[in-house]
Amino acid sequence: MEILIIIIAAIVGVAAGFGIAKFMEKNNVSNLIKTAKKDAAVILKDAKLEAENIKKDKILQAKEKFIELKAEHEQVILARDKKVAEVEKRVRDKESQVSSELAKAKKINDDYEHKTKEYESKIEILDRKREEVEKMHKSQLNQLEVISGLSAEDAKDQLIEGLKAEARTQAMAHIQETIEEAKLTAQQEAKKVIINTIQRVGTEEAVENCVSVFNIESDDVKGRIIGREGRNIRALESATGVEIIVDDTPEAIILSCFDPVRREIARLSLHKLVTDGRIHPARIEEIVAKTAKQIEDEIAEVGKRTVIDLGIHGLHPELIKVVGRMKYRSSYGQNLLQHSREVSKLCGIMAAELGLNVKLAKRAGLLHDIGKVPDTESDLPHALLGMQWAEKYGEKEEVCNAIGAHHDEIEMKSLLSPIVQVCDAISGARPGARRQVLDSYIQRLKDLEGVAYGFSGVKSAYAIQAGRELRVIVESEKVTDDNASKLSFEISQKIQTEMTYPGQVKVTVIRETRAVNIAK
Repeated sequence: MEILIIIIAAIVGVAAGFGIAKFMEKNNVSNLIKTAKKDAAVILKDAKLEAENIKKDKILQAKEKFIELKAEHEQVILARDKKVAEVEKRVRDKESQVSSELAKAKKINDDYEHKTKEYESKIEILDRKREEVEKMHKSQLNQLEVISGLSAEDAKDQLIEGLKAEARTQAMAHIQETIEEAKLTAQQEAKKVIINTIQRVGTEEAVENCVSVFNIESDDVKGRIIGREGRNIRALESATGVEIIVDDTPEAIILSCFDPVRREIARLSLHKLVTDGRIHPARIEEIVAKTAKQIEDEIAEVGKRTVIDLGIHGLHPELIKVVGRMKYRSSYGQNLLQHSREVSKLCGIMAAELGLNVKLAKRAGLLHDIGKVPDTESDLPHALLGMQWAEKYGEKEEVCNAIGAHHDEIEMKSLLSPIVQVCDAISGARPGARRQVLDSYIQRLKDLEGVAYGFSGVKSAYAIQAGRELRVIVESEKVTDDNASKLSFEISQKIQTEMTYPGQVKVTVIRETRAVNIAK
């Protein structure tokens, strides 16, 4: 109907627009109206048919959806029924199982009651029999007491004492056999461990050496080292405490000193001076000071390399420096660092043979002689001094005890202590390990220098010429020229009265006054 109205309105609008009402006749208008009505009727009919078709389609779709939902619902119901049936089946199975278990339990209970009754009757029979046995035993004891004339307690005591004596005799014999066997086995095993340990460590022989050779390219360098009127060589000897021997030996200068650190400082200083070409007293003192600092750094580096090579970790930096200083120390002609490395390796091998802590054994072996390189003189034995240092720098109790006890100054408290002591003896007592002469010689030179340091105003003292000369450098502010002569005499008298030495000792006291100003 709405479509018809729209069409009519459109027709009327068009007619009105063109002024049909005015120019056309009424017949044409009626015809148009009829035609429009027919078209509208056709459109309405088509619309109704289309609406019917749509309605039928929707009804069919609704029926199909209903059928589909119904089928799904039926499937859900079937599944639920199936689950319910399964649950019911399981419940029936459980009921049957419970029934069977109850039947079994009832049967077991009946059997238990029956057996309990049997046991009770057997216990009654056993009690009666025990009473009878006890009565028989008492009667037999009474008969034995009458026959032997002893009571049961006395007989028991005699039997126990006899058994004790026999067991004691047999035990003592067995113990003695075990001890003898253990001694034999222990000696064999100990020899085996020591032999295996020594065979697995390479060793070196000690070399007595108190001189170093400094090689030069030509003999012209010797004159520059000596300097005008010998001032360069005197400055070198005063700064380093090393005797420098310039003789006819071609392309070589001899550095003589019992202290290897001094010799090394002098050798490196000479090398730097010759390479640089500027050789004069001021330059010599500067180079010697720098070289001494370089040697200190090298000592620390040597200590680091040593602990790394031995696989020792966590060592305190001060102890690492002490280990590095061992390179320039000797014990009876045996290099202290090589000796300590050797002892460390021996301790590690022996600890491995005995099933002990290898790392702790190596640590104790390396540090056992650190008391031989003190910064200052001490009255303590080197073992106790080394133990104090180890305790100070946080070493474990086993390591500290091994260091302090390796010469029996204190009691051994762990198995590491005898191992370190044995390995120290192995390293020091093997053929070629040590030279007693060199050590006593070096000690005599140290004592000679120590005499000079005992006087006031002494700045430094150096024993040179193999101990035949003591060169003493004094502080000019504290010692006058007159006192220098007096000091030389007093030192010589003290050496003469307190020391034993071959030949004679020349005491030279050097006093130097310097005036230094800086131009700015």
